[in-house]
Amino acid sequence: MELERIHHVAIISSDYRRSKHFYVDLLGLTIIQETYRAERDSYKLDLQIGGTEQQIELFSFPNPPQRVNQPEARGLRHLAFVVRNMEQSVSELQSKGIEVEPVRIDPITGNKYTFFADPDGLPLELVEHE
Repeated sequence: MELERIHHVAIISSDYRRSKHFYVDLLGLTIIQETYRAERDSYKLDLQIGGTEQQIELFSFPNPPQRVNQPEARGLRHLAFVVRNMEQSVSELQSKGIEVEPVRIDPITGNKYTFFADPDGLPLELVEHE
């Protein structure tokens, strides 16, 4: 078996409308399909990342339990997005009211990176890469 790439990352939101606004209107991800599943009282929103086949599946469930969210906690640490221009990307996020940590340089790769959070506090990273 050879794993070729990541197809999607699934995120469960505490407030579906707020998270949909964040990922679609603020981050600019494209809606592929939105499905309401009555038997689960749940939405599933498939979002395309850039022009790729990579996706985020945004879910809503009634009263989902909270998850430990510190970046050093066991489990998924963060979700990282590639951008071509860090300063422009940070400026755009800030203009939309999204708090962004100071930009840092990865001592191993030399790439610029920074973190911000989605409405539920999920850590998101931007990595500048050509």
